[in-house]
Amino acid sequence: MLSRKNTAERTAAQAWDYLSSAMAGAGESAKDAGKHTADLASAKAAVAAATATKFADKASKQSGKLAGKAGKKSSKLADKAAAKLAEVSDEAYERANLAANALAGRKPGLPWGLLIGAGLLGVALGWAAATTARAALERQAENEQLELAESEPDAVVVVTPTYDN
Repeated sequence: MLSRKNTAERTAAQAWDYLSSAMAGAGESAKDAGKHTADLASAKAAVAAATATKFADKASKQSGKLAGKAGKKSSKLADKAAAKLAEVSDEAYERANLAANALAGRKPGLPWGLLIGAGLLGVALGWAAATTARAALERQAENEQLELAESEPDAVVVVTPTYDN
């Protein structure tokens, strides 16, 4: 009884450690991704703004167009940053759920899509092998009948292919 309790406590402690490390890792990776994308977006926006300012000084007529392009470019970069942050957040959420399920003692589900796909692939390969074997046996039977006809020149042999199942 004592060893079961110790094992259960040790398993719960391991699961808690796994959950804690998954949450910490997810938080740090989301934080790092957010910093990186914010830095990247601000740097690109600064470059785009500097370019727009330089061209605005050269030609004041086209400054509106260039500012619009810079705005579009910075908007695209912000969208990319938001997508990356969402991707990292989704991964962190998924890992946290897996850790919580492990802590609760739930086992992961079976990959039914993979199992069904493998079954269908097996059926297709079996059908192809059976069709090939059937065709080879029919060719072999026809060749044997032709050899028999050649060995007995007076005999008349009619070769009729059959398509039996």
